[in-house]
Amino acid sequence: MGNVMKRSRRKFLRLTAGATALPALHHVALALDYPTRPVHWIISAAPGGTADILARLMGAWLSERLGEQFIVESHPGAGGNIGTEAVVQAAPDGYTLHLTKTWIST
Repeated sequence: MGNVMKRSRRKFLRLTAGATALPALHHVALALDYPTRPVHWIISAAPGGTADILARLMGAWLSERLGEQFIVESHPGAGGNIGTEAVVQAAPDGYTLHLTKTWIST
């Protein structure tokens, strides 16, 4: 029983120390502005489908809120592999998003 109490107390003290240090590190953890240029949203589905309409509605909403253009591109075919490949080949800078449909069979 005594060993369990020591572990709980140590854990509590570590959490307390971390919570105390957190406000001091606030200025270090500030995020940069995002997005600062257009964002490409690649869809692995055909144009005019549910995923395309959803992405276009969300893209318009995000453009209004964030003040930057969201470009929706459809890359259908090969079970979503063409769109996925386009995202994989894009620069890893956070300005290329991917939306794909997932089929679950029962």
